[in-house]
Amino acid sequence: MKEINRIGVFTSGGDAPGMNAAIRAVVRASLFHKLEVVGIYRGYAGMIEGSFIKMNSHSVSNIIQRGGTILKTARSDEFRTREGRKKAYENLVENNIDALVAIGGDGTFSGAHVFYQEYGMPVIGIPGTIDNDLYGTDFTIGFDTAINTAIDAIDKIRDTADSHDRLFFVEVMGRDAGMIAIRSGIAGGAEAILVPEWKTDIDQLISILQRGWQKHKSSSIVVIAEGDQSGGAFKVAEKVKARFNHYDTRVSILGHIQRGGNPSCNDRVMASRLGVAAVEALTRGRSDEMVGIIHNEIKFTPLEKAIKYHQGINKDYMQMIEILAGY
Repeated sequence: MKEINRIGVFTSGGDAPGMNAAIRAVVRASLFHKLEVVGIYRGYAGMIEGSFIKMNSHSVSNIIQRGGTILKTARSDEFRTREGRKKAYENLVENNIDALVAIGGDGTFSGAHVFYQEYGMPVIGIPGTIDNDLYGTDFTIGFDTAINTAIDAIDKIRDTADSHDRLFFVEVMGRDAGMIAIRSGIAGGAEAILVPEWKTDIDQLISILQRGWQKHKSSSIVVIAEGDQSGGAFKVAEKVKARFNHYDTRVSILGHIQRGGNPSCNDRVMASRLGVAAVEALTRGRSDEMVGIIHNEIKFTPLEKAIKYHQGINKDYMQMIEILAGY
């Protein structure tokens, strides 16, 4: 087993609330185990540029409650090349970095897996993405905060929808996965939810809205994931309005507010658990794996498997949505 003395930690891809809590846990767990820890700015881009900073306990004071990431994040086309990865490796060696903790989603883990295969650099991934689409963990860092942000917005939209007899199409994040839409839609009492994983049936949607109108519903809300096959909230709204104009129709795009804000208690605790587990895994010789939580227990999944498979949406949810809509 390779001896580890200095760990590098970085965040990559889209930011997620709770990333700072994970950074804090990695730094303090490393120090607890008498290891040095280096922060790498701007993910793989910073690794190639040699943008490193030695971190101590004070470096991560007062950040557990902050959204975003103090180490910044970026996507790097150069790291996709062998030349770029060679530069990154040489910089790590020059700075005596023995192992890595990568905080991010499937793109981050794809890069980490290739890097491990080419150079044997020990790496553990921590799942940080609001999409909650990674295989090998029940939830990812940032998801709980994102859905609570979405629910808060949907609740406020419901107030104005009721006041004006309006039909709102609310678009939430989820280019390839509909987990945010499903959870926030159910919790927000949406009449219908459209996600990338399920084919959109405009006829069925209109039928649902028509039944609600006939039962004198004063408002309706349809939650749509941005990656829905129909093309998003504006296109769905246009199609529906052309055939069903009983309501005053509005579209609301929640956008990047779902990425920001103070992380929830659940995200802070989960990020702390995963950060400590990632460091301890490296000290025990584990590598090329993602640390996750399944049924409230720490579990490890090979990075290759974590990025190859995705969490699917429970079919029961779709039936439950129709039942709870009150038709």
